[in-house]
Amino acid sequence: MRNVVKEYPGFPPVRALDDVSVRIDHGELVAVVGPSGSGKSTLLNVMGTLDRPTRGVVAIDGDDTATLNDRQVAGVRARRIGFVFQQFFLLDGMSAIDNVANGLIYQGVGIKERRERSAETLRRVGLGHRLTHPPSHMSGGERQRVAVARALVHEPAFVLADEPTGNLDSRSTGAVMDLIHGLHDEGTTIAVITHDTTIAASLPRQVSVFDGRIESDSAMQSAFA
Repeated sequence: MRNVVKEYPGFPPVRALDDVSVRIDHGELVAVVGPSGSGKSTLLNVMGTLDRPTRGVVAIDGDDTATLNDRQVAGVRARRIGFVFQQFFLLDGMSAIDNVANGLIYQGVGIKERRERSAETLRRVGLGHRLTHPPSHMSGGERQRVAVARALVHEPAFVLADEPTGNLDSRSTGAVMDLIHGLHDEGTTIAVITHDTTIAASLPRQVSVFDGRIESDSAMQSAFA
């Protein structure tokens, strides 16, 4: 992202992001941290192409999304970005394997391959023994791991996790963060949006957001140390 501004209509307009520039490289694990209302959720939406900036550049793998129409942007999002949200958004009438397989519906993948890749990804996040269980039979931490598997099943270039531990107890929080660190060790690029300074401090890089601006970036501080 370079010099990104995001304004919402109003009198006067509400500026949620104000001249934000941030770069996340392949293989990084980054915390985007700030209090409620700081602009970090807007940052996630713009970074993840769920919303377009008012002005500025948002590029994914070098592709400027401003040059793409809405359908092309949706394609980039479906292929290259995985999302994990605070709310799990799982279908209780489906097993874990089918919830994760849903992440491949828009990839043109046949049902047999969808289920095979779903099972493989669930094993990757430590839920190989829960393939046929519905979310209602799982703990909060297990449900969040299903949500992480759904975000990973199409092998995205970038995973955005929005308050992934916000609804979890301390034990489940630890398990999910261990999983995120493990995925990072495997080379997955991840940004974790959080208000929890303890979680942010546990990650290699911290980007602090306040009043719609980047207040600090530990990568920049290290560069000039």
